[in-house]
Amino acid sequence: MKGVNDRRVVDSVEWTRCEEGGKSVESSGVKSLTQRSRLVTGNSASGKERLELEQEAIRRRDEHLRSVHQKKKKEKQEQGGLLTYKELTFWALSGLGFLAVMGFLIFGVLLMVGFMKPFEDSGPQSAWAATGEGKEVTYGSVIKLQHDRTKYRLHSHEVPYGTGSGQQSVTGFPGGEDANSYWVVKPVSDSDARQGDLVSDGAIVRLFHTRTRKWLHSHLHASPITGNYEVSAFGADDQSDTGDHWKLIIEGKGKVWLRDQKVRFLHVDTGGYLHSHDKKYSRIVAGQQEVCGYLKKNSDNLWFAAEGVYFPSRNEGKASI
Repeated sequence: MKGVNDRRVVDSVEWTRCEEGGKSVESSGVKSLTQRSRLVTGNSASGKERLELEQEAIRRRDEHLRSVHQKKKKEKQEQGGLLTYKELTFWALSGLGFLAVMGFLIFGVLLMVGFMKPFEDSGPQSAWAATGEGKEVTYGSVIKLQHDRTKYRLHSHEVPYGTGSGQQSVTGFPGGEDANSYWVVKPVSDSDARQGDLVSDGAIVRLFHTRTRKWLHSHLHASPITGNYEVSAFGADDQSDTGDHWKLIIEGKGKVWLRDQKVRFLHVDTGGYLHSHDKKYSRIVAGQQEVCGYLKKNSDNLWFAAEGVYFPSRNEGKASI
């Protein structure tokens, strides 16, 4: 039994050898402990001494393993903290994703800047030059009408008149950026004109407000500020009458409505011209001008087509009435 116990002590001590980089190594402390164990076993060590040797061997083995681990960790740090393949893949994909998102954002901003450029309030010429080919106003085009003298746009919104008919008000709006100033040029319901047809001098047209889906309308009610004929927005997509009919009158010798051409709109039922002036509302729509029907022909009746989306002509110079 004594020989068996002695051998167990030696085995427990010599087991402190460890593997590092595929080679078997043994610390100097472990070697000295092994020598001591052999000395003790040779002198018939007591059970207490053998236990102490086993515990010492285990402690030194753990210290050695920790030392090896710290050494490897330090080497990795000295190499600049090289990333693993998975880490490299993760950060590479994250970087590409970030660049893609930034690219889309920059593209969106540039697209919006380019789209809005034609709508800057710098006069009609810049808008026309940026809208592309052709200068004709055609049926189906979505336009803003600009008052020639004051430069306000024909405008409407879901605000009723407090007097007169109580229908939806129509005003002159400063600046060209408001979406409530878009109107679709449409023929009268019994016309043969189609989208893309040119609009000739003397044509009877209707103007359809895109945001509220009502027609530019007039009647004998008095306008709020000057007491002229009231101009309102009235009806619906399929609800229109002769109160929505306006005769296009081109200023000068033109035969076809062009974007840069001054025009008048004469209301068929009342005989009043679509008119505005520098008299402004003080409440609810403060700062916006009155738009009304006016019986006399003067410079405040003149308008021109400004910003918008213009359908190309489909009949090359043939005007539609």
